[in-house]
Amino acid sequence: MRAMQDAFRDAATRRLLITWAVLMGLTLVTMLSAQLGGDARLAALPLWSAGLLLATTFFKVHRVLMVYLGLADASPAWRGAFVGLVLATLALVASGYLVAQLA
Repeated sequence: MRAMQDAFRDAATRRLLITWAVLMGLTLVTMLSAQLGGDARLAALPLWSAGLLLATTFFKVHRVLMVYLGLADASPAWRGAFVGLVLATLALVASGYLVAQLA
């Protein structure tokens, strides 16, 4: 029984560390696509960059919800509700960006 608990703990730790590494990699992608530094921070982001930011943000939030908050083990209703709220929030941010670009 002890060996089984240790194996489970090791698998869970490995999953958390892999998720953390992926989130850090996506943070770097987000930083690069946002064109941080220099004169670029004064200009509006191009559409592809904003889309990439929103996509990586969704994936990062999804990983945090599923892995760190344990929604992967929750009922489909809870998962759907949280993913729906995240999508609604990102849609609101995207619509604000598009309105600002058109104005």
